Amino acid sequence: MTGLAEATYAVDGGYQIHLKSAGEGPVVVFVHGSGPGASGASNFRQNWPAFVAAGYQVILPDLIGYGASSKPEGIDYTLQLFTDTLYQALRAHGIERAVLVGNSLGGGVAIQLTLDHPEFTERLILMAPGCIEEQAEYFKMPGITKMVSNFGGPDFNLEEQRRLIGNLVHPDFASQIPDALVEERFAVARTQPKDVLMRMRTPNLGPLVGDLKVPIFVLWGLNDEFCPESGARHFLDRCDDARCMTFTRTGHWVQVERAEEFNRYSLEFLRG
Repeated sequence: MTGLAEATYAVDGGYQIHLKSAGEGPVVVFVHGSGPGASGASNFRQNWPAFVAAGYQVILPDLIGYGASSKPEGIDYTLQLFTDTLYQALRAHGIERAVLVGNSLGGGVAIQLTLDHPEFTERLILMAPGCIEEQAEYFKMPGITKMVSNFGGPDFNLEEQRRLIGNLVHPDFASQIPDALVEERFAVARTQPKDVLMRMRTPNLGPLVGDLKVPIFVLWGLNDEFCPESGARHFLDRCDDARCMTFTRTGHWVQVERAEEFNRYSLEFLRG
C-alpha cells in the first residue's frame, strides 16, 4: 500500500516479524486477527489513514504466521508466542509506549501484552476480542463451522478466499468486499502453513481483564458469529475504566463494516 514504510526485525527463535508504518506523533499499533491471508495492512486498510490524518504514528505489524512475517511449521501457535514476538519487534522499532488496537485474536494479543507489560500500553481499543472465553465456547459459534475450508490445499482459490472473508461480515456487507482485499489476502494465504490455524493455542483471559488498568474501548457487532457479543460484559463488569459500543447488522469486522464510525469514535476516545 502506498504511504507505508516497511521494516523487518529478528526476534527470539530466529523468526522475523514484519511491520508497516506511517505518520508521526503518538503511536497506535493495530494488531490483526487470525484467518487465512490475514495481515496488518489488509485488516486495517480503511482505518490507518484516518489515524495518520489525525496526527498519530500508525504501526501495522504482521503477527508470526501471517502477512510477510515468518511462518514456521511444526509448532504450536500460542498466544504467548504471538505476544512475545510482537513485543520484541515493536521495541526493536523503537516504540516504548503505544495505544494498542486489536481485533479478534489481535484483541487477545493486545490484552496479553498489556498484562505482561503494563507500562507499554497507554489505552486499549478492542474489536470483538478473542481469548476471553474457553476455547470450547468459540467452537460452538456458527462462524467457526463456516470457516471449514480447503485452505492450505492445491484447490484453494480466490472464490474460496472471498467466501471466507464473507463469513466475517454481516450478509448485508458481503457484496461490498473489494476485489483488492480478496486478492491481497489470497496472496498471503497461499504462503501460510495449516499449523497457523490447526495448532493455535489460546488461554481464557476473561478472568484477568480486571487487571487491565488502562482506559478500554470495546466495539462489537451484534451479529458476530465468531466471538460472542456477550463477551463485552467481562470488561464492563470487571474493569475500572471501560466503555462498550455495540453495532446492529454488523458481524465480526466492526473496523471494516463500520469503518467511518469506528475511526470517528476511536479517535474521540483517544482524545479523551
